[in-house]
Amino acid sequence: MRIRNLNYFSSIILSRAPYAKAELIGGPLAPNIKGMVYFYPVHQGTLVVAEVYHLPTMVPGTSTSPPIGPFGFHIHEGNTCDVGDPKEPFTSALGHFNPTGAPHPFHAGDMPVLFADKNGYAYLAFYTDRFTPQQVVNRAVIIHQNPDDYRSQPAGKAGLRLACGIIKAI
Repeated sequence: MRIRNLNYFSSIILSRAPYAKAELIGGPLAPNIKGMVYFYPVHQGTLVVAEVYHLPTMVPGTSTSPPIGPFGFHIHEGNTCDVGDPKEPFTSALGHFNPTGAPHPFHAGDMPVLFADKNGYAYLAFYTDRFTPQQVVNRAVIIHQNPDDYRSQPAGKAGLRLACGIIKAI
């Protein structure tokens, strides 16, 4: 069954156009980040495919400093990527997309973390039934400096916001 599903999702990527996409641009804390996130409609949900370049070098946390990477990856409520305060950019994107008021980590916008290779490249593809592509159009995708802990309320202590992109219908 898993192989069949994998083949199904692979055929979607290869044969269908995505419904929406977000172009990720790094902010003042990581200006070189670039990437794309695509949203494909699939049976009762969404296939999300992300490709990101130039993420910072991942560094393990210590007793006095949080890790850098794996990188928290979320859809946020807001519809803007205004930098605002360069020391805490993209706060205009608001909190996680959470239309049902669920506790963290059950927000619709909670997505898996991004693991970067030594060159700062990350690729991620996953299925979610928490939203459809239509429901996230005009919302922000954010890459955070730290991994989401999937426990802390309301947003998982994912740290500073490194990159942002607005989801647009294609």
